[in-house]
Amino acid sequence: MSGAAGRYVHGYRSAEARRLRDQAAALEELIHAGTVYTAGSAVLEVGCGVGAQTVALAGRHPAARITAVDISAVSLAQARARVAAAGLGNVEFLQADIHALPFAAASFDHIFVCFVLEHLPDPAFALSLLKPLLRPRGTITVVEGDHGSAYFHPDSEAGRAVIACQVELQRRRGGDALLGRRLYPLLRQAGLAGVSVEPRLVYVDGSRPGLAEAFTRNTFAAMVAGIGEAAIAEGLIEPERFAAGIEALCRACEPDAVFCYTFFKAVAACADADHDGARLAVGAGIDAPQAPGSRLRASTDPAIRHACPRMHRIRRITAGAPARCR
Repeated sequence: MSGAAGRYVHGYRSAEARRLRDQAAALEELIHAGTVYTAGSAVLEVGCGVGAQTVALAGRHPAARITAVDISAVSLAQARARVAAAGLGNVEFLQADIHALPFAAASFDHIFVCFVLEHLPDPAFALSLLKPLLRPRGTITVVEGDHGSAYFHPDSEAGRAVIACQVELQRRRGGDALLGRRLYPLLRQAGLAGVSVEPRLVYVDGSRPGLAEAFTRNTFAAMVAGIGEAAIAEGLIEPERFAAGIEALCRACEPDAVFCYTFFKAVAACADADHDGARLAVGAGIDAPQAPGSRLRASTDPAIRHACPRMHRIRRITAGAPARCR
């Protein structure tokens, strides 16, 4: 990742590595749909961690050359093993800090940064350091979540309290768990051009039990549960209340429950460019095969584009028929 490894609020235990892999599998289409790196492209992945996104990047762009960087030697070892197990040969790994990357200017056609900026004390500064590494007409793709966008039914004060603990704990470590909403101004502040941000909504209900298990339980609830020890030790919440909050989040996996969360995906350029190498496929449908019960679908219903122009860029993971804007 970057800076002191201790800033990573989720830690480096095996349970976190497993959660990251589960998250990558559940959200691959949501994160990577619309990103197209042409053959021969030099791509830098910053903060590759255990290689959860690296496998998707390399597998979806077999003719691109991926350089994956992370500050943690432990994470890099897992990433190398994961990429090797997938039989991918187009990835080179390097241990380095995002604030001191050992690359010459204009070394890469594209840069990919996923779930990294939220852990940095000055994400705009980090982006400004990445900008010179791009070649003319190069692009940078950034993906972040926003814990303020998490809603669930049945609602629970305890459930909202444990999410608030995650947000506060990350703030105390110099990060921002609400960073998704700030991507546009951050990229502009870093001097990048042609910034385009697309919200990508995860919506889960009883008709998608596979997604409820993969995302609501194994990704989101597991992430919040992982900060329990630190949150209690720092006096943010009582143990009994934390347990009740995690139980409430897991309750949102039940057939009569609903959970939704919004990620934000941004693409920008080092100068005015048309992003011909990496594009957000706004309006392009996704219906990729997933594990049984967890099939992801992106709604591109014309009713959204025409009745609600401001919403037409929202890519959804829906629970059934395409959403209608009323």
